[in-house]
Amino acid sequence: MTSATPAPDLANLQLGALPLTEITKLSGLEIFQHMKEGKLPAPPIMVTMQIFLETAEAGRAVFRGNPGKAHMNPQGTVHGGWISTILDTSMSCAVHTELKPGEIYTTTSLTVNMVRPLMPGSGEVRCEGLVAHRGSRLATAEGRLVDAKGKLIAHGTVTCMIFPLQTA
Repeated sequence: MTSATPAPDLANLQLGALPLTEITKLSGLEIFQHMKEGKLPAPPIMVTMQIFLETAEAGRAVFRGNPGKAHMNPQGTVHGGWISTILDTSMSCAVHTELKPGEIYTTTSLTVNMVRPLMPGSGEVRCEGLVAHRGSRLATAEGRLVDAKGKLIAHGTVTCMIFPLQTA
């Protein structure tokens, strides 16, 4: 699997929480554009989990990851928490791309179906999230995690609650 987007230099990436005073003026898609340009910080979990944003567009978010030994379970496969994290990230961020200025969201439910094991060091994986429904207060998205050969590793769904930032 090849991709036009190179992995960011995670060691020199600006990390942190999004500054609430700035993001209230931006749409969800604009926030992702600013993160990719380095104008806004990226979430620190990217470094811990070795996942990063490839693409964000309206209703769609794609992340790539490279799970290693740090993400193994006792049996030697990649932990289901890592798989769940990249799926939650891609699906929830797909919802995030559809937010209006002043809106935020939180995941309320996550369903993950793992269909084959993922081995650390097996190469880069790609996870795509697509919004299935965006209402005024709830949104749902679907996601697929595939390995370097395009084989399905896991798929899932997420439900997100959308609310005004000032009520958070």
